[in-house]
Amino acid sequence: MAESAKWYVIHTYSGYEKNVKENITKVVENRKLQHLIQEVKVPIEKVTEISNGKSKDVERKVYPCYVLIKMVYTDETWYIVRNTRGVTGFVGPASEPTPLSEKEVEALGVELNSVEVDYKVGDVVKINGTSMDGLTGIVQSIDYDGKTVDVLVSMFGRETPTTLALNQVVSLDS
Repeated sequence: MAESAKWYVIHTYSGYEKNVKENITKVVENRKLQHLIQEVKVPIEKVTEISNGKSKDVERKVYPCYVLIKMVYTDETWYIVRNTRGVTGFVGPASEPTPLSEKEVEALGVELNSVEVDYKVGDVVKINGTSMDGLTGIVQSIDYDGKTVDVLVSMFGRETPTTLALNQVVSLDS
């Protein structure tokens, strides 16, 4: 049996990740086992979807059907987790809990932020929400980290590169 708390991975039924987390958390609170089961996480990423010039924040599970748990591995904690509704078992050989390394935990448990748009480099887009409303241009590059897009706009017979926010550009295909 382990003496210190380590991170483990629990496999769940599809769509039960949140329920498993809540049920384990309730059992821990009711039985006052915070010293044995310290943390339960469902790794999620926050995605900003931009469609038709409107942005919408969405949360997605990074690893569907998996929950991370930081616990001291004992017969009692194994029993609690294994008998939680929606849990199919621990990840490891023969469903024996195998602790994750700290490096693996950092890679799995970090909340991620990303952006999705409905256009790509080379697409013809329409500018929306700026002084250049209604003008069209060709997407030259997309900077997801900076949340900007470079568009080549034809104004007064000249090609003019312009940098805009991701939500100020609408795909003409939409």
